[in-house]
Amino acid sequence: MLPLIHHPGYTIEMPPRHPFPMAKFRVLRETLAAEKLEHLAEWITPQPASEASLARVHTADYLHAFLGGTLSESAQRRSGFRWSESLVVRTLLEVGGTQASVEAALDTGLACNTAGGTHHAHADAASGYCLINDLAVAAAHALERRWVKRILIVDLDVHQGDGTARLFRNDHRVFTFSMHGAENFPARKQHSDLDIALPRGTGNLDYLARLRASLPPLLVQFAPELVIYDAGVDVHADDRLGHLALCDDGLFARDHYVLETCRDAQIPIAAVIGGGYDRDLKALANRHAQLHRAASTLL
Repeated sequence: MLPLIHHPGYTIEMPPRHPFPMAKFRVLRETLAAEKLEHLAEWITPQPASEASLARVHTADYLHAFLGGTLSESAQRRSGFRWSESLVVRTLLEVGGTQASVEAALDTGLACNTAGGTHHAHADAASGYCLINDLAVAAAHALERRWVKRILIVDLDVHQGDGTARLFRNDHRVFTFSMHGAENFPARKQHSDLDIALPRGTGNLDYLARLRASLPPLLVQFAPELVIYDAGVDVHADDRLGHLALCDDGLFARDHYVLETCRDAQIPIAAVIGGGYDRDLKALANRHAQLHRAASTLL
């Protein structure tokens, strides 16, 4: 069975026409339920992440403001969300889901969240729809528990994982690899351990060639004991906020390659869905579902 992590609380009510497609998590769950994958899945309902786990990567002042509802107007604008208690609950569930995905992956070899990938969140601030950095919290949690000694974060969202890079820039236990669009948010890039900035319009063949040339050497040279994979679908040609040109089949090929390469190397991998921005929620959920479909082929 394939561990899939989901909570109905991943979706909360948002103002009409808000640019973040919050309902995509619900539609993704419905999409997967309608497929044969449903019968191959072990659905896991996560618990909210604890404040102690968040404090491993975020500052006390920021957590106090976020959890307590005292974020400034400018901080809320930078986050992309108006603060609410329901937003806090949803965020803690999402981070807890990525932690649960890591734990399940270490137990079974492979697990996927139906949310996650909030890689723009910094230690002291939210940014770009990312309030708490779930990738960093889950990695720090695994290290603190001494489940692993070395973690590779593979971030294939169209936007650079700037928050994650900054959080781990002095931690040699975590290697950050970001392959992203060169001409995209954030305007000020951070330094990952490996950054590959792709030109506008990069399509399936060139994208996969760069990935195939980069991932295997990292698995050998860094020798991670866990991979956390951000499978953002905003690399799709029809995404509103991306400038690359992958198609649906390209997404599947990318996800299958990453998952299979890690499995062949006998390295546990926990995957999150990352970014994806489209008004057509069915089309968007179908893109995100490519990750889970690719994972199901490796059972």
